[in-house]
Amino acid sequence: MVNILYVHKFCPRPLNAILGLFELKMSNSEDDLPQLSAHALAALHEFYQEQEQKSRQEESVTNALGSEDVFKTDLQENWQLSQFWYDDDSAVRLAEAALDAAGRNGRIVCISAPTTYKKIKQLDKSSCDVKCLEYDERFKMFGEDFVFYDYKDPLNLPGKWKNTFDVVVVDPPFLSDECLCKTAVTVKFLAKEKIILCTGAVMEELALKLLQVKPCKFQPRHANGLQNQFACFTNFESNHLETS
Repeated sequence: MVNILYVHKFCPRPLNAILGLFELKMSNSEDDLPQLSAHALAALHEFYQEQEQKSRQEESVTNALGSEDVFKTDLQENWQLSQFWYDDDSAVRLAEAALDAAGRNGRIVCISAPTTYKKIKQLDKSSCDVKCLEYDERFKMFGEDFVFYDYKDPLNLPGKWKNTFDVVVVDPPFLSDECLCKTAVTVKFLAKEKIILCTGAVMEELALKLLQVKPCKFQPRHANGLQNQFACFTNFESNHLETS
């Protein structure tokens, strides 16, 4: 017979939950095997579909490394990291605003905003120097543009970057005063002046206090929807962000 305790111990965590749904049908025969319930079968099928999709995605990333295709590769949101990707229209608006504000051969840094970074690279092939500061190390696929970033250690960055970026685009990963305060330390360290902040509308007062940014008419939208009312704040005027 199958040793359920052995299988349960060494299976991945999602499978542990599935195996917990086993319904054993006991008989006098030593050859009887545990039977899965319909609910467990559905959960198991979903698990393997997710694993297959993840495998295809990782293969796509590997194949894209070192080419411009890397900027067309879509990664799934990791909700545990509070990731919510912008829809394409929002990414375009933010990218165009950043590129116009930076000017030719300008420097742009995207903090916790990988979809904006990708769109900037798609729209601007070589003119601007663009960096992607991210906690999620899947974005190492961006090569030298990727820099690991943890908002809890806001100044763990190259000292030579101080006040060298023409535009900072930032989307703090968590909707909390603590996260915005620490991320603001990074923003003020990196920015020459111009800031584009995307966060919950409820952070307006604190955003003004920390970064002197004010709300725009433009409201970023997310591809998979987001319950919180989102807003865009800047400390400069941009035609790309002054229409809803």
